[in-house]
Amino acid sequence: MRYPLTIEPDTTGYLVTFVDIPEAITAGETLQEALDMAHDALFTALEFYFNDKRPVPLPSRPLKGQDFVELPASLTAKVLLLNTMLEQNLRPVDLARLLNTTPQSVNRLTDLRHTTRIDSMAEALSAMGKRLEVVLR
Repeated sequence: MRYPLTIEPDTTGYLVTFVDIPEAITAGETLQEALDMAHDALFTALEFYFNDKRPVPLPSRPLKGQDFVELPASLTAKVLLLNTMLEQNLRPVDLARLLNTTPQSVNRLTDLRHTTRIDSMAEALSAMGKRLEVVLR
């Protein structure tokens, strides 16, 4: 997932915003600092969605030459898992039953700060009728 960003000069340097995630706003004194801060701003904003149990908007396609922040594969899988749970109106306890595990284990799957094996993510998505595919390009 690549979230396109907009960088605009402001009075103290550069302002960074994300069209798809309006909560992600940051700034930097230099262009490079602003781009570096964009990663943290996006991650922090995504935490709001996860904590509030709201669907994470999927990224629009970056325009040619537009800067973006690309999510790591593990975080992409967590976004897809959360969105699928919300689409199917599944609570952690419901998914735990499907996986024959505890709700705490499912909560760790949707914790952005918890490292999760990709196999666990694939298994959880499979239990909801989805298939996680990894593509090398």
